[in-house]
Amino acid sequence: MSGFNTLAVHAGQHKDPYTGAVIPPIYQTSTFIQDGINVLRAGHEYSRGSNPTRDGFQTQLAALEGGAAGFSFASGIAAEDALLRAVLAPGDHIILGADGYGGTHRLISRLHRKWGITSSAVDITNLDAVRAAIRPNTALLWVETPSNPLLGIADLAGWAALAHEYGALLVVDNTFATPYLQRPLDFGAHAVVHSTTKYIGGHSDVLGGAVIVTDHLHRGESLAEAIGFQQFAGGAVSGPQDSYLAARGLKTLGLRMERHGCNAGVIAQWLTERPEVGRVLYPGLPDHPGHALAAAQQRGFGGILSLQLADEAAARAFAQSMEYFQLSVSLGGVESLVCYPREMTHASLIGTALEIPANLVRLSVGIEEPEDLLADLERGLAAARTAGGLAKLAAPAGRQQVAAAR
Repeated sequence: MSGFNTLAVHAGQHKDPYTGAVIPPIYQTSTFIQDGINVLRAGHEYSRGSNPTRDGFQTQLAALEGGAAGFSFASGIAAEDALLRAVLAPGDHIILGADGYGGTHRLISRLHRKWGITSSAVDITNLDAVRAAIRPNTALLWVETPSNPLLGIADLAGWAALAHEYGALLVVDNTFATPYLQRPLDFGAHAVVHSTTKYIGGHSDVLGGAVIVTDHLHRGESLAEAIGFQQFAGGAVSGPQDSYLAARGLKTLGLRMERHGCNAGVIAQWLTERPEVGRVLYPGLPDHPGHALAAAQQRGFGGILSLQLADEAAARAFAQSMEYFQLSVSLGGVESLVCYPREMTHASLIGTALEIPANLVRLSVGIEEPEDLLADLERGLAAARTAGGLAKLAAPAGRQQVAAAR
Protein backbone atom coordinates (compact mmCIF):
# COMPACT_ATOMS: atom_id res chain seq x y z
CA MET A 1 0.00 0.00 0.00
CA SER A 2 1.31 3.45 -0.89
CA GLY A 3 2.21 5.92 1.85
CA PHE A 4 0.06 8.86 2.89
CA ASN A 5 1.76 11.61 0.92
CA THR A 6 1.92 9.44 -2.20
CA LEU A 7 -1.80 8.74 -2.00
CA ALA A 8 -2.50 12.40 -1.32
CA VAL A 9 -0.80 13.40 -4.55
CA HIS A 10 -1.99 10.59 -6.81
CA ALA A 11 -5.25 8.97 -5.59
CA GLY A 12 -8.08 10.08 -7.88
CA GLN A 13 -5.80 12.65 -9.52
CA HIS A 14 -5.03 11.08 -12.88
CA LYS A 15 -3.50 13.06 -15.73
CA ASP A 16 -5.78 14.34 -18.47
CA PRO A 17 -6.10 11.50 -21.03
CA TYR A 18 -6.57 13.93 -23.93
CA THR A 19 -3.73 16.39 -23.41
CA GLY A 20 -1.53 14.68 -20.86
CA ALA A 21 -1.90 17.61 -18.47
CA VAL A 22 -0.43 16.62 -15.10
CA ILE A 23 -3.29 18.29 -13.22
CA PRO A 24 -6.78 16.99 -14.10
CA PRO A 25 -8.97 19.69 -15.63
CA ILE A 26 -11.81 21.32 -13.74
CA TYR A 27 -14.99 19.98 -15.32
CA GLN A 28 -16.94 23.22 -15.00
CA THR A 29 -20.13 21.87 -16.50
CA SER A 30 -23.66 21.26 -15.30
CA THR A 31 -24.59 18.52 -17.76
CA PHE A 32 -23.05 15.94 -20.08
CA ILE A 33 -23.88 14.91 -23.66
CA GLN A 34 -25.40 11.44 -24.01
CA ASP A 35 -24.57 9.07 -26.84
CA GLY A 36 -28.19 7.93 -26.87
CA ILE A 37 -31.20 8.14 -24.58
CA ASN A 38 -29.78 7.18 -21.18
CA VAL A 39 -26.56 6.01 -22.81
CA LEU A 40 -24.10 7.88 -20.63
CA ARG A 41 -20.57 8.71 -21.65
CA ALA A 42 -18.18 7.59 -18.84
CA GLY A 43 -21.22 7.32 -16.55
CA HIS A 44 -21.86 11.06 -16.30
CA GLU A 45 -25.27 12.64 -16.82
CA TYR A 46 -25.67 15.73 -14.60
CA SER A 47 -23.21 17.27 -12.14
CA ARG A 48 -25.51 16.87 -9.16
CA GLY A 49 -25.18 13.12 -9.67
CA SER A 50 -21.51 12.96 -10.64
CA ASN A 51 -18.75 15.18 -11.89
CA PRO A 52 -15.20 14.03 -12.73
CA THR A 53 -13.61 16.75 -10.59
CA ARG A 54 -15.71 15.88 -7.55
CA ASP A 55 -15.30 12.16 -8.19
CA GLY A 56 -11.52 12.52 -8.16
CA PHE A 57 -11.58 14.41 -4.87
CA GLN A 58 -13.90 11.83 -3.30
CA THR A 59 -11.55 9.02 -4.36
CA GLN A 60 -8.63 10.94 -2.87
CA LEU A 61 -10.49 11.37 0.47
CA ALA A 62 -11.55 7.74 0.69
CA ALA A 63 -7.99 6.55 0.03
CA LEU A 64 -6.51 8.73 2.76
CA GLU A 65 -9.14 7.76 5.38
CA GLY A 66 -9.03 4.09 4.40
CA GLY A 67 -12.74 4.08 3.56
CA ALA A 68 -14.86 2.23 1.02
CA ALA A 69 -16.28 5.47 -0.44
CA GLY A 70 -16.12 9.22 0.05
CA PHE A 71 -18.70 11.93 -0.61
CA SER A 72 -18.10 15.66 -0.95
CA PHE A 73 -20.66 18.30 0.03
CA ALA A 74 -21.11 22.06 -0.14
CA SER A 75 -20.17 22.58 3.53
CA GLY A 76 -19.28 20.62 6.64
CA ILE A 77 -22.79 21.03 8.03
CA ALA A 78 -24.28 19.90 4.70
CA ALA A 79 -22.17 16.75 4.97
CA GLU A 80 -23.35 16.10 8.54
CA ASP A 81 -26.97 16.75 7.62
CA ALA A 82 -26.79 14.37 4.66
CA LEU A 83 -25.30 11.63 6.82
CA LEU A 84 -27.95 12.03 9.52
CA ARG A 85 -30.79 12.04 7.00
CA ALA A 86 -29.39 8.97 5.28
CA VAL A 87 -29.04 6.74 8.35
CA LEU A 88 -31.65 7.92 10.88
CA ALA A 89 -35.40 7.48 11.19
CA PRO A 90 -37.96 9.33 13.33
CA GLY A 91 -37.70 8.14 16.93
CA ASP A 92 -33.96 7.48 16.81
CA HIS A 93 -31.65 8.70 19.56
CA ILE A 94 -28.13 10.11 19.21
CA ILE A 95 -25.33 10.27 21.76
CA LEU A 96 -22.87 13.07 21.06
CA GLY A 97 -19.97 14.66 22.83
CA ALA A 98 -20.75 17.50 25.20
CA ASP A 99 -17.65 19.27 23.93
CA GLY A 100 -17.89 19.62 20.16
CA TYR A 101 -18.64 21.99 17.35
CA GLY A 102 -21.61 24.20 18.21
CA GLY A 103 -23.02 23.91 14.70
CA THR A 104 -23.36 20.14 15.10
CA HIS A 105 -25.31 20.55 18.35
CA ARG A 106 -27.51 23.17 16.66
CA LEU A 107 -28.15 20.94 13.65
CA ILE A 108 -29.21 17.99 15.78
CA SER A 109 -31.04 19.76 18.59
CA ARG A 110 -32.90 22.36 16.53
CA LEU A 111 -33.37 20.99 13.01
CA HIS A 112 -33.44 17.22 13.39
CA ARG A 113 -35.42 17.39 16.59
CA LYS A 114 -38.40 18.51 14.49
CA TRP A 115 -38.27 15.13 12.74
CA GLY A 116 -38.41 13.10 15.95
CA ILE A 117 -34.67 12.75 16.62
CA THR A 118 -33.52 13.06 20.24
CA SER A 119 -30.01 13.43 21.59
CA SER A 120 -27.97 13.24 24.79
CA ALA A 121 -24.62 14.90 25.40
CA VAL A 122 -21.88 13.07 27.30
CA ASP A 123 -18.31 13.56 28.47
CA ILE A 124 -16.32 12.05 25.58
CA THR A 125 -13.53 10.93 27.91
CA ASN A 126 -15.82 8.81 30.11
CA LEU A 127 -16.84 5.53 28.49
CA ASP A 128 -18.99 4.62 31.48
CA ALA A 129 -21.00 7.80 30.87
CA VAL A 130 -21.37 6.88 27.22
CA ARG A 131 -22.64 3.41 28.11
CA ALA A 132 -25.05 4.82 30.70
CA ALA A 133 -26.54 7.18 28.12
CA ILE A 134 -27.34 4.43 25.60
CA ARG A 135 -31.06 3.74 25.16
CA PRO A 136 -32.92 1.00 23.28
CA ASN A 137 -33.48 3.48 20.44
CA THR A 138 -29.89 4.78 20.30
CA ALA A 139 -28.93 4.52 16.64
CA LEU A 140 -25.85 6.71 16.47
CA LEU A 141 -22.82 7.65 18.55
CA TRP A 142 -21.17 10.89 17.43
CA VAL A 143 -17.79 11.98 18.74
CA GLU A 144 -15.29 14.67 17.83
CA THR A 145 -11.68 14.06 18.89
CA PRO A 146 -9.72 16.18 19.57
CA SER A 147 -12.81 18.11 20.58
CA ASN A 148 -13.70 21.69 19.78
CA PRO A 149 -12.74 23.82 21.66
CA LEU A 150 -11.64 22.06 24.89
CA LEU A 151 -9.30 19.62 23.10
CA GLY A 152 -10.64 16.53 24.86
CA ILE A 153 -9.44 13.14 23.60
CA ALA A 154 -11.88 10.26 23.15
CA ASP A 155 -10.86 6.60 23.17
CA LEU A 156 -11.86 5.71 19.61
CA ALA A 157 -11.53 1.95 20.10
CA GLY A 158 -13.64 2.19 23.26
CA TRP A 159 -16.37 4.20 21.56
CA ALA A 160 -16.32 1.76 18.63
CA ALA A 161 -16.66 -1.24 20.94
CA LEU A 162 -19.76 0.30 22.53
CA ALA A 163 -21.27 1.10 19.14
CA HIS A 164 -20.76 -2.44 17.91
CA GLU A 165 -22.03 -3.94 21.18
CA TYR A 166 -25.31 -2.03 20.99
CA GLY A 167 -25.78 -2.14 17.22
CA ALA A 168 -25.31 1.59 16.73
CA LEU A 169 -23.27 3.50 14.19
CA LEU A 170 -20.15 5.37 15.26
CA VAL A 171 -19.47 8.64 13.44
CA VAL A 172 -16.24 10.55 14.14
CA ASP A 173 -15.67 14.18 13.28
CA ASN A 174 -12.02 14.08 12.21
CA THR A 175 -11.72 17.75 11.22
CA PHE A 176 -9.13 18.71 13.85
CA ALA A 177 -6.90 15.65 13.47
CA THR A 178 -7.33 15.07 9.70
CA PRO A 179 -6.56 11.67 8.15
CA TYR A 180 -2.85 12.50 8.35
CA LEU A 181 -2.86 12.38 12.14
CA GLN A 182 -5.71 9.92 12.77
CA ARG A 183 -7.83 7.39 10.84
CA PRO A 184 -10.94 6.62 12.91
CA LEU A 185 -12.14 3.87 10.57
CA ASP A 186 -9.06 1.86 11.55
CA PHE A 187 -10.35 1.90 15.15
CA GLY A 188 -13.81 0.59 14.24
CA ALA A 189 -15.77 3.73 13.35
CA HIS A 190 -18.36 3.37 10.60
CA ALA A 191 -18.13 6.87 9.16
CA VAL A 192 -15.93 9.95 9.31
CA VAL A 193 -17.03 13.53 8.68
CA HIS A 194 -14.95 16.58 7.83
CA SER A 195 -15.31 20.25 7.30
CA THR A 196 -13.00 20.28 4.28
CA THR A 197 -13.06 24.06 4.63
CA LYS A 198 -10.46 23.60 7.36
CA TYR A 199 -7.21 21.62 7.11
CA ILE A 200 -8.10 19.65 4.00
CA GLY A 201 -8.58 22.76 1.88
CA GLY A 202 -5.98 24.40 4.04
CA HIS A 203 -5.91 27.88 2.54
CA SER A 204 -9.15 29.51 3.74
CA ASP A 205 -10.40 29.86 0.16
CA VAL A 206 -12.99 27.10 -0.17
CA LEU A 207 -16.11 25.90 1.64
CA GLY A 208 -16.86 22.19 1.80
CA GLY A 209 -17.59 19.06 3.78
CA ALA A 210 -17.16 15.33 3.38
CA VAL A 211 -18.37 11.95 4.60
CA ILE A 212 -16.20 8.83 4.28
CA VAL A 213 -17.71 5.43 5.09
CA THR A 214 -16.88 1.77 5.46
CA ASP A 215 -18.78 -0.97 3.61
CA HIS A 216 -20.96 -1.55 6.70
CA LEU A 217 -24.57 -2.59 6.17
CA HIS A 218 -27.06 -0.41 8.03
CA ARG A 219 -30.72 -1.39 8.10
CA GLY A 220 -30.22 -3.59 5.08
CA GLU A 221 -28.39 -1.01 2.95
CA SER A 222 -24.70 -0.25 2.62
CA LEU A 223 -23.63 3.09 4.04
CA ALA A 224 -22.12 4.02 0.68
CA GLU A 225 -25.45 3.44 -1.08
CA ALA A 226 -27.37 5.36 1.59
CA ILE A 227 -25.05 8.39 1.58
CA GLY A 228 -24.68 8.31 -2.20
CA PHE A 229 -28.44 8.42 -2.71
CA GLN A 230 -28.83 11.21 -0.14
CA GLN A 231 -26.11 13.20 -1.89
CA PHE A 232 -27.84 12.80 -5.26
CA ALA A 233 -31.42 13.25 -4.05
CA GLY A 234 -30.70 16.01 -1.54
CA GLY A 235 -28.30 17.77 -3.87
CA ALA A 236 -26.02 19.55 -1.38
CA VAL A 237 -22.95 18.68 -3.46
CA SER A 238 -19.68 20.54 -3.76
CA GLY A 239 -19.21 22.26 -7.11
CA PRO A 240 -16.32 21.55 -9.49
CA GLN A 241 -14.28 24.61 -8.51
CA ASP A 242 -14.65 23.88 -4.79
CA SER A 243 -13.79 20.21 -5.34
CA TYR A 244 -10.68 21.20 -7.27
CA LEU A 245 -9.49 23.62 -4.58
CA ALA A 246 -10.05 21.08 -1.81
CA ALA A 247 -8.25 18.35 -3.78
CA ARG A 248 -5.33 20.70 -4.42
CA GLY A 249 -5.10 21.48 -0.71
CA LEU A 250 -5.32 17.81 0.26
CA LYS A 251 -2.15 17.05 -1.71
CA THR A 252 -0.03 19.00 0.78
CA LEU A 253 -1.95 18.05 3.93
CA GLY A 254 0.83 15.90 5.38
CA LEU A 255 3.46 18.60 4.96
CA ARG A 256 1.24 21.30 6.40
CA MET A 257 0.12 19.26 9.40
CA GLU A 258 3.75 18.63 10.35
CA ARG A 259 4.39 22.39 10.39
CA HIS A 260 1.12 23.21 12.15
CA GLY A 261 1.89 20.68 14.87
CA CYS A 262 5.48 21.81 15.29
CA ASN A 263 4.46 25.46 15.71
CA ALA A 264 1.57 24.58 18.03
CA GLY A 265 3.86 22.53 20.26
CA VAL A 266 6.31 25.42 20.63
CA ILE A 267 3.51 27.88 21.39
CA ALA A 268 1.72 25.59 23.85
CA GLN A 269 4.87 25.09 25.90
CA TRP A 270 5.63 28.83 25.84
CA LEU A 271 2.13 29.67 27.03
CA THR A 272 2.41 27.30 30.00
CA GLU A 273 5.19 29.49 31.35
CA ARG A 274 3.18 32.71 31.20
CA PRO A 275 1.52 34.02 34.39
CA GLU A 276 -1.30 35.58 32.36
CA VAL A 277 -2.44 32.10 31.30
CA GLY A 278 -4.39 29.92 33.71
CA ARG A 279 -4.40 26.76 31.62
CA VAL A 280 -3.27 25.61 28.19
CA LEU A 281 -5.40 22.89 26.58
CA TYR A 282 -3.24 21.00 24.08
CA PRO A 283 -2.92 17.20 23.83
CA GLY A 284 0.78 17.48 23.10
CA LEU A 285 1.52 18.70 26.62
CA PRO A 286 2.52 15.83 28.95
CA ASP A 287 0.13 16.99 31.69
CA HIS A 288 -2.91 16.99 29.37
CA PRO A 289 -5.29 14.27 30.64
CA GLY A 290 -5.56 12.80 27.15
CA HIS A 291 -1.87 13.01 26.25
CA ALA A 292 -1.07 9.29 26.41
CA LEU A 293 -4.21 8.33 24.50
CA ALA A 294 -3.58 10.96 21.83
CA ALA A 295 0.00 9.74 21.47
CA ALA A 296 -1.29 6.19 20.98
CA GLN A 297 -4.02 6.86 18.40
CA GLN A 298 -2.66 9.93 16.58
CA ARG A 299 0.49 10.51 14.53
CA GLY A 300 0.89 13.95 16.13
CA PHE A 301 -1.00 16.45 18.24
CA GLY A 302 -2.27 18.94 15.66
CA GLY A 303 -2.33 22.68 15.24
CA ILE A 304 -5.23 23.70 17.54
CA LEU A 305 -4.90 24.73 21.16
CA SER A 306 -7.02 26.65 23.63
CA LEU A 307 -6.06 28.73 26.61
CA GLN A 308 -7.86 30.13 29.61
CA LEU A 309 -7.01 33.63 30.78
CA ALA A 310 -7.80 35.54 33.97
CA ASP A 311 -11.38 36.37 33.06
CA GLU A 312 -13.70 37.32 30.20
CA ALA A 313 -12.22 40.80 29.83
CA ALA A 314 -8.72 39.39 29.46
CA ALA A 315 -9.88 36.80 26.91
CA ARG A 316 -11.67 39.40 24.80
CA ALA A 317 -8.72 41.79 24.88
CA PHE A 318 -6.30 39.01 23.95
CA ALA A 319 -8.42 37.82 21.02
CA GLN A 320 -8.80 41.30 19.56
CA SER A 321 -5.28 42.66 19.91
CA MET A 322 -3.00 40.62 17.64
CA GLU A 323 -1.73 41.02 14.08
CA TYR A 324 -0.88 37.56 12.78
CA PHE A 325 -3.50 35.73 14.86
CA GLN A 326 -6.49 37.22 13.06
CA LEU A 327 -9.93 37.06 14.67
CA SER A 328 -12.10 34.52 12.84
CA VAL A 329 -14.56 31.68 13.42
CA SER A 330 -12.63 29.30 11.18
CA LEU A 331 -9.41 27.31 11.52
CA GLY A 332 -7.01 25.07 9.67
CA GLY A 333 -5.60 27.53 7.14
CA VAL A 334 -1.95 28.32 6.55
CA GLU A 335 -2.49 31.59 8.43
CA SER A 336 -2.90 31.75 12.20
CA LEU A 337 -6.36 32.56 13.56
CA VAL A 338 -7.81 33.31 16.98
CA CYS A 339 -11.40 32.70 18.05
CA TYR A 340 -13.53 33.55 21.08
CA PRO A 341 -15.70 30.39 20.94
CA ARG A 342 -18.28 31.33 23.55
CA GLU A 343 -19.81 34.03 21.35
CA MET A 344 -18.52 33.00 17.93
CA THR A 345 -18.52 29.29 17.04
CA HIS A 346 -20.50 28.12 20.08
CA ALA A 347 -22.90 31.00 20.70
CA SER A 348 -25.90 28.67 20.33
CA LEU A 349 -24.86 26.93 23.57
CA ILE A 350 -24.99 30.02 25.79
CA GLY A 351 -27.43 29.46 28.63
CA THR A 352 -27.14 25.65 28.50
CA ALA A 353 -25.00 23.23 30.49
CA LEU A 354 -22.74 23.01 27.43
CA GLU A 355 -21.77 26.68 27.21
CA ILE A 356 -18.10 27.48 26.69
CA PRO A 357 -16.17 29.22 29.52
CA ALA A 358 -16.05 32.99 29.13
CA ASN A 359 -12.29 33.12 29.68
CA LEU A 360 -11.40 30.64 26.93
CA VAL A 361 -9.73 31.50 23.62
CA ARG A 362 -8.94 29.09 20.76
CA LEU A 363 -5.87 29.37 18.56
CA SER A 364 -5.47 27.85 15.11
CA VAL A 365 -1.71 27.92 14.69
CA GLY A 366 -0.55 28.53 11.14
CA ILE A 367 2.68 27.81 9.31
CA GLU A 368 4.33 31.19 9.88
CA GLU A 369 7.72 31.51 11.58
CA PRO A 370 7.27 30.59 15.26
CA GLU A 371 9.29 33.58 16.43
CA ASP A 372 6.84 35.94 14.73
CA LEU A 373 3.87 34.15 16.25
CA LEU A 374 5.37 34.29 19.73
CA ALA A 375 5.96 38.03 19.37
CA ASP A 376 2.33 38.40 18.30
CA LEU A 377 1.12 36.42 21.29
CA GLU A 378 3.22 38.67 23.50
CA ARG A 379 1.16 41.60 22.22
CA GLY A 380 -2.02 39.71 23.02
CA LEU A 381 -0.91 38.86 26.54
CA ALA A 382 0.05 42.48 27.17
CA ALA A 383 -3.50 43.46 26.30
CA ALA A 384 -4.84 40.67 28.53
CA ARG A 385 -2.75 41.91 31.46
CA THR A 386 -4.17 45.38 31.08
CA ALA A 387 -7.75 44.10 30.86
CA GLY A 388 -7.78 41.25 33.35
CA GLY A 389 -4.50 40.86 35.16
CA LEU A 390 -2.89 37.52 35.93
CA ALA A 391 -4.78 34.27 35.67
CA LYS A 392 -5.57 31.93 38.52
CA LEU A 393 -5.38 28.24 37.85
CA ALA A 394 -8.83 26.90 37.07
CA ALA A 395 -10.18 23.42 37.71
CA PRO A 396 -8.85 20.68 35.41
CA ALA A 397 -10.15 20.83 31.86
CA GLY A 398 -13.45 19.05 31.36
CA ARG A 399 -17.09 19.65 31.97
CA GLN A 400 -18.52 19.31 35.43
CA GLN A 401 -21.98 18.83 34.08
CA VAL A 402 -23.53 17.62 30.87
CA ALA A 403 -27.14 17.50 29.86
CA ALA A 404 -29.34 16.46 27.00
CA ALA A 405 -28.82 18.80 24.07
CA ARG A 406 -31.89 20.90 23.60
